[in-house]
Amino acid sequence: MDHSAQGLVLNYRDEKDVLNETHKMRMTVSYGLERFWGEHLRLKRENQNKSDYWKAVWDELGEILAKAGVSLPNDSVISHLPAGNKREREAKEADETKKIREMANKIWQMPMDDQRVALMVLTQFCDSLVWWCQRYKKKKDS
Repeated sequence: MDHSAQGLVLNYRDEKDVLNETHKMRMTVSYGLERFWGEHLRLKRENQNKSDYWKAVWDELGEILAKAGVSLPNDSVISHLPAGNKREREAKEADETKKIREMANKIWQMPMDDQRVALMVLTQFCDSLVWWCQRYKKKKDS
């Protein structure tokens, strides 16, 4: 897990302001899995690199948990419908809303023991990310 955290921090070290998200990730863990997962969607509107970092952490968490036999939902919520005109854009947005709802429901429906394990692992994973971020963060990100 620590090695994965180090790799993620190094992967995003050169992206402006992205590592500032690491401390925010750690704070968000206390709000639960669904809120942590959803944060990458909010950031997508503001900064794609920050969104990618949050999503990469979720993806890596899923891989870590899979090794322990815990299945973490990780569906894509991106619609592949066309969005050329207003009607198509609305249909695309509705499709993405449906996918987000389904993904959120999958997280909420995880067995309680699996949710607890996932939160404990996510907490430790974020602590490792913070530790590596403090070592590798560039001054310009301060």
